[in-house]
Amino acid sequence: MSLSVASASIFLRKYASSQVDKRKAGRLAMAIQVAFQELGVFQTSNTKVPLQDDDAMPFQKVQVIENMERKADLAKIVNPMKGTLTSAAEAQSLQQAEAAIEQALHPEIKRREVTMSMRREGLVVSLKEMGFFGSGSSAVRPDSLDAISRLAGVLKQRRENLRIEGHTDDIPIHNLHFASNWELSTTRATEMIRILVTQYGLPASHLSAAGYGEFHPVASNKTAEGRAQNRRLDIVILTPFQGAIDNPTPSTPEIGRAPGPTVSPQTLP
Repeated sequence: MSLSVASASIFLRKYASSQVDKRKAGRLAMAIQVAFQELGVFQTSNTKVPLQDDDAMPFQKVQVIENMERKADLAKIVNPMKGTLTSAAEAQSLQQAEAAIEQALHPEIKRREVTMSMRREGLVVSLKEMGFFGSGSSAVRPDSLDAISRLAGVLKQRRENLRIEGHTDDIPIHNLHFASNWELSTTRATEMIRILVTQYGLPASHLSAAGYGEFHPVASNKTAEGRAQNRRLDIVILTPFQGAIDNPTPSTPEIGRAPGPTVSPQTLP
């Protein structure tokens, strides 16, 4: 008889323990579900669930639980997340930058001397050669300095890193200053960096330069209009991940001398 009582006692303890485990598993599953809803992965639900500890909540039934008496909100199971996802915050920040630049460069955008596009690496602000550089030259046109000043005023308020990219069409160049489109595109990029740092005080540690020559066209090089679109200087406002720089220590270049940006010509495909 005592053996039967002992066996029953062991069974009851194991049963009670299993019920507690089920409740813990159910609560954990529900907490995970609510967390994913907060992240936007699952569709937000108005489902309310009982919180009584004597109610088992099997994991496999979490998605279909419905409490008609509305005893507790899902938010009471786990604390709501504060703020927004990093990617969403980044996208909103770049959209704000786009709106500010659109307002600052409205005349140039209207004349199609400036275009903007949102890409995976960030916001791309394209300065067309026809509005900012002389043909075959890396010198910024004097009548474009006002536009650059307005653009710099917006960029200076940003915390993102910037990559300045020089691009050309596919017509070979060979003059007294440049032996190839590589040299022209890279020199235009570094010249813009020099202006932004020395004249407008942008931090040199947030800037890098790249010369892509004719190898990243945005239009066909078979037409004059397409080639004009390809001759451009892109200022890319990088997302934080894309814009990571190994050495963030600020540096102050000497006035009148170009800073030391990272020049990274694109290799031929």
